[in-house]
Amino acid sequence: MNNQIVPTKGNLLATKKSLELSRTGFDLLDRKRNILIREMMSLIDRATQIQGKIDQAYAHAYKMLQRANITLGICEELAQTVPIENGLNVAYRSVMGVEIPMVSLERQKTVPAPFGLQSSNTFLDQAYNSFLEVKRLTAELAEVENSVYRLADAVKKTQKRANALKNIMIPRFEDTVKRITDALEEKDREEFTRLKVIKRQKTQKSA
Repeated sequence: MNNQIVPTKGNLLATKKSLELSRTGFDLLDRKRNILIREMMSLIDRATQIQGKIDQAYAHAYKMLQRANITLGICEELAQTVPIENGLNVAYRSVMGVEIPMVSLERQKTVPAPFGLQSSNTFLDQAYNSFLEVKRLTAELAEVENSVYRLADAVKKTQKRANALKNIMIPRFEDTVKRITDALEEKDREEFTRLKVIKRQKTQKSA
């Protein structure tokens, strides 16, 4: 705030209004930051759980694939019959103004697998189903990790704005209010003293 601002009652009221708005803005930003942090922390926990499920699904898938390769021979030709994934969809939802992705993957039929029953066995079917689960979980993990990144970026920006209000704008408005108030009080005292002098002079003249 400009220290050369004219100390008038109008400027005092305007500065007090700006101060109140800054305090309200800080409170709102602080609440927004806390909500975003809670949302982010819950997603981080969820990401950890999903990653654990992916690791388990991968382990089971490769174990079954290894058994299928042993019993059927290398399944490279059969793997070529698996259709290319094109059922991935992305939408968005808003959390305190932050656009969060919602990734969905159309659930495919599991058994029978696309390579048919005659050319496969239970090991290959289980491997196929496990890899489908890995694909679904990977899409879910991508949604969560991208959401965490966006929320973390929003928390950083919100914190920066809140700090600017708390450490710069609010103290500056408070200082300006004090300066104007002190100046007006001093002006009132001077006016009161001046009126007393005038009254005394009038009294002396009339005596």
